[in-house]
Amino acid sequence: MPEITTSLTDFMTDHPHLKFSFFGGKGGVGKTVMAGVTALHLASQGKRVMLASTNPVHSLSGLLDQDVYGKATPVNNVPNLWAYEIDTKETIERSKQDIKTKIRWFLKFAEISTQADMFVESATMNPAFEESAMFENMVDLMFKNEYDAYVFDTAPTANARRLLGMSKVYSLWVNKMVKSREEAQSLRDLFSFTKKKEADPLMDYLLSFRERIAHARDLLTDPALTAFFFMTLPEALPIAVIKRFINWFHDFGIPVGGVIVNMLIDKAQVRADSPEFVRNRVAMQDNYMAEIWRDFDNVRAVLPLFDNEVRGTAALRMVADYAFPQPVAAGMGK
Repeated sequence: MPEITTSLTDFMTDHPHLKFSFFGGKGGVGKTVMAGVTALHLASQGKRVMLASTNPVHSLSGLLDQDVYGKATPVNNVPNLWAYEIDTKETIERSKQDIKTKIRWFLKFAEISTQADMFVESATMNPAFEESAMFENMVDLMFKNEYDAYVFDTAPTANARRLLGMSKVYSLWVNKMVKSREEAQSLRDLFSFTKKKEADPLMDYLLSFRERIAHARDLLTDPALTAFFFMTLPEALPIAVIKRFINWFHDFGIPVGGVIVNMLIDKAQVRADSPEFVRNRVAMQDNYMAEIWRDFDNVRAVLPLFDNEVRGTAALRMVADYAFPQPVAAGMGK
């Protein structure tokens, strides 16, 4: 079997200032487990670590066997580690009130006498509104800079792509809005009978928001600070998902940390008299592992299929032995 040239341990060593690690991939490939394992590893190095879920279908509480929903919570029996399943409901309600205020600014500016509620309802019925709220929560966490490292368990890749890509989408939208606002202000000044300069809270907000998004993009595209890791199984669909989206992440400038393969059956445990189903699965995985080695030059770890579900910090430590193996000292094992 081909060997890993730069392991996950090597990657972390080569990126000592890595602050934001994201784990994504098709649903069911082990993103939450790998995010938990990485957070545990970083915490064991003495770093203060935040393990956060940006997946609307949260799994962290189940993984850690404790309630971490809605607030940063110290993980039981793990020094330096906090976990947080982000609650978007409060952010959505706050955003609705915020949008209502801004729409009222706009209506007053345009001298339109109507209620803002119908505009707010239209704006917040957009299916992407929850993703926008999640993005705002994620960015808030990053900007507060209260921890040495942040590990994000993301939604399945298509959603993660939209979530992280929002920084670019927002940037394009805000620039257009600022330009339109400037043009409207110029016309208003031109036809105004008074030279008194009126406050423009909406323009102030747009400029502040543009600065915030620029800062978010700076963080998300800095290869010294950020890495997105793709999880896959040795199966057709998860591999296809990575191939489809990995170039998109490159195009958006989000640094790709590498590929992690999960649930590989240990062939040493398979004999000639093993069930046919198991032998067929091993043969299938062999074919897909050949494809993975051929098509990806950044495989960082290959994790086995465990005979029990990974739940609780003791199980995460067991997985960490495979994901972050300790280097063998010279002369050992001979």
